[in-house]
Formats: sequence, C-alpha cells, structure tokens
Amino acid sequence: MKLKGRNKISPEFSMSSMTDIVFLLLVFFMLTSNAPNALDLLLPKAKGKSTNTQNVSVTIDKNLKYFVNNEQINKEYIEIELKKALEGQEKPTIILRAEENVAIKEAVNVMDIANRNSYKVILAVRPK
Repeated sequence: MKLKGRNKISPEFSMSSMTDIVFLLLVFFMLTSNAPNALDLLLPKAKGKSTNTQNVSVTIDKNLKYFVNNEQINKEYIEIELKKALEGQEKPTIILRAEENVAIKEAVNVMDIANRNSYKVILAVRPK
C-alpha cells in the first residue's frame, strides 16, 4: 500500500516578487516625499500658545480688499508694504487672514510673495 502523496511541497521561496514590491515602494516614496516647489506654510493649532514675535497681518476680505496691519492697500503694493514691515526681522512671519468665500488664488498670491522673499506664512483659521 502506497500512502505517500504524489504532490511534493517545495520549501523554496522566490525572492523576485518580494524584490519587485520593495522596488515599487521605494519609487513611490521617492516621488511623494520630495516637493521642491512647496511653500513653507504653517497651520496653527486651535489650542496653541501665542508667541511674542512681531508678525505682519495680511487680511483679504470678501470684496477682495487687502489690508496690511489693518491699513487698506492696493493689491499691487502688497509686496512693497510687506518688505517695509518685515525689514530687519530675524524670522519674518506673515499671518494670512482670508475670509471663507475668498478665492484660493488670492491667498496663493500672498503665499507666492512670501515664498519669493523667504517669509513664513501662518494661515489664520477659526477654531471648531
């Protein structure tokens, strides 16, 4: 009587599939981790402490009026006013306050100015 099975189990392991998976993960993380053109944008926490550093406030209201430290200015002069206000500061920071219905391109315009001049941007939000 023959009790031994015909199919033999092979204890060998093929590393090619594991190598493919590791390579694909490597490529995925390389593509997603590096964003060279990203803006330095800091989002505040709702329960965070306020600091004593001097910041410049840029406000955009629903009528697309721009204010730098509560003084209304034209959109074309934002960069000049920010340079004046942040001149000589060690870590120049802009607090961006845009109303809820303002188009994102208006806020991105201020962020682009900050990026060109190496200013940090804090986006002001209301707590939930």
